[in-house]
Amino acid sequence: MRTTQSLSITLPHDMAQMVKAKVASGEYATESEVILDGLRSLAARDAAVDTWLREEVAATFDRVMADPIGNTLSADDAHARLQSLMDSAAKRAALK
Repeated sequence: MRTTQSLSITLPHDMAQMVKAKVASGEYATESEVILDGLRSLAARDAAVDTWLREEVAATFDRVMADPIGNTLSADDAHARLQSLMDSAAKRAALK
């Protein structure tokens, strides 16, 4: 049984030229390899986002929900912290 499936895809001209250039440069042997590599990169990015959401975002949400008062800032406090960070960054930039 075949482990691959043939597809016909339509790409914008600039992307099609990019695929052809990758093959012409010798970086890839075929146009299919270029597309496969792009799909592998997309899958890796999706997996990284899923991991981040599960491990960091969900964990932060759970902490906030467990103690909403102790784990959050008021809008005024958040604004003051951000303003302080921006002021510090502006001072460092002025010294350069």
